[in-house]
Amino acid sequence: MEAFLEPLAQTFGPEALAAAAARWLPALLSAGLTLLVFRLITSSVDRLLLAVFNRVDLEPTAESFLRTLTRSSLMIVGVLTALGQLGVDTSSLLASLGVAGITIGFAARDAVSNVISGLFIFWDRPFVIGDLVEIDGSYGRVADITLRSTRLVTPDGRMLAIPNNVVVNTKVASYTNFPHLRLDIPVTVAVTEDLARARALLLALVSDDARYMSEPAPAVLVTALNDYNVQLELRVWIDDEKSHIPMRGELRERVFEALRGAGVDMPYETLAILQAG
Repeated sequence: MEAFLEPLAQTFGPEALAAAAARWLPALLSAGLTLLVFRLITSSVDRLLLAVFNRVDLEPTAESFLRTLTRSSLMIVGVLTALGQLGVDTSSLLASLGVAGITIGFAARDAVSNVISGLFIFWDRPFVIGDLVEIDGSYGRVADITLRSTRLVTPDGRMLAIPNNVVVNTKVASYTNFPHLRLDIPVTVAVTEDLARARALLLALVSDDARYMSEPAPAVLVTALNDYNVQLELRVWIDDEKSHIPMRGELRERVFEALRGAGVDMPYETLAILQAG
């Protein structure tokens, strides 16, 4: 038993622990102090950048990206410096990471792809923070663009985080890049209806409403014909893209009420089943 306990006492005894503490404690304190200093430096630089960006009125997307990149870079330098305080050969560590990076990179290829895609979004600028966009079928206002994801706030108050590689590889529709937006309201009337009368009823809904632009002028086009009905489309431009969803819904309702009130037949597809015998 003594032969078993003696090596443990030499390793974990008071003298051994005191010697280990004397050897490692200064390095640990130095590493901890280094991390604290870099944390303070990162916070100070971030506040300084925020003040500078506010004075030069930098675009929010560029501001968010540059602040994130600066914070990440400073913290990486801080961690490497702290490891050096602990006696870790950071150059060898970086070389080892370079070899291991092939395996790690394969496992984390989606994360790396998101970061690279975030850089593409920043430089290409298909949209910026505050824009109304539709990405991969999701509609909302851009709340933030990080190195990993683009975040949208939907009309019903949800926050969606869409990976940047999805954003780069899908169709993006922006409702903010241009000053005007067109509303398209589909309408179906019977083939027996007077198209000139239906067109006049539709145009009357928007002709005297200041919310709708007079130039380009509102128009009603025939978009499809079949044996039972005629498909029309009321096209009208607005100059407030932020209101296009409620305005579109309101205009649909007004179109329905106006045509129904005027006795216009608006047929819908039906299926007739004839029973033999």
